[in-house]
Amino acid sequence: MPTPFVSSDVNPFLRLALEEGWVCGQWEMDFLLRTFPQGCLVQRAGGETLGYITSLRHDKSGWIGNLLVSPDARRGGIGTELMQGALHALVDAGVETVWLTASAKGVELYRKLGFVPIDSINRWAGEGSGALDQCRSAPCHWEMITQVDSAGWGDHRGALLQVTFGRGQVICGNNSFVCLQQWPHGTQLGPWGALFEGQAAALLDEALAVAARSVFLDVPAGNLTAAALLTRKGFSIKGSNTLMYFGARPKYAPQKVFALASMGSMG
Repeated sequence: MPTPFVSSDVNPFLRLALEEGWVCGQWEMDFLLRTFPQGCLVQRAGGETLGYITSLRHDKSGWIGNLLVSPDARRGGIGTELMQGALHALVDAGVETVWLTASAKGVELYRKLGFVPIDSINRWAGEGSGALDQCRSAPCHWEMITQVDSAGWGDHRGALLQVTFGRGQVICGNNSFVCLQQWPHGTQLGPWGALFEGQAAALLDEALAVAARSVFLDVPAGNLTAAALLTRKGFSIKGSNTLMYFGARPKYAPQKVFALASMGSMG
């Protein structure tokens, strides 16, 4: 049976995540373990850790991410046991809808557990100009930010927004916002939400003027406006996963979600 993460699990998990090419950091694990520790699980056998999974509860929804099984322990049912453990933790906590993104290899596993495809998430990559030392954004109002984010995801995700904003730079417009998060290999745009196309275009211009190196972001394929904006800026798609949900069908509006906070971990 899966058991909860302990502190000594974090570094081995991060090493395995890096080998898989995932964007994941110590701050993210600290947040997940602090916010929803009962949904962060490991599978052990004979003193060896064979697999990991993390999850996060929002209000009426939750997110399962970072399902990792050691290469020599795969195809033995460990992933299914970890998924069931995380699902039980979220449902027991009162969650009605559970989200995840699935690689092509994982879609069938999640289908068997009751997950339903609803969209694809594309990883876009391009370049910023670094023309500005700092942004010239409008004042950011927390109520506006949470309302715009909720309009896209159909739920209140305040803790997730706070932790990503706390480590990044936030640019706000009229009923729109974007967070610039710094990683060792570039600048991530996300979370990014906007109610209308014109608002998103202005934010993208400012974000790319501030970002001085490689830029990447994870965008719902259902947001055609985002795809058009990024294409005009010379961005291209480098990868894609399937967005899936379990439980109650969410009030998901991809045209208002321009980028996720984190593709694998938190939505």
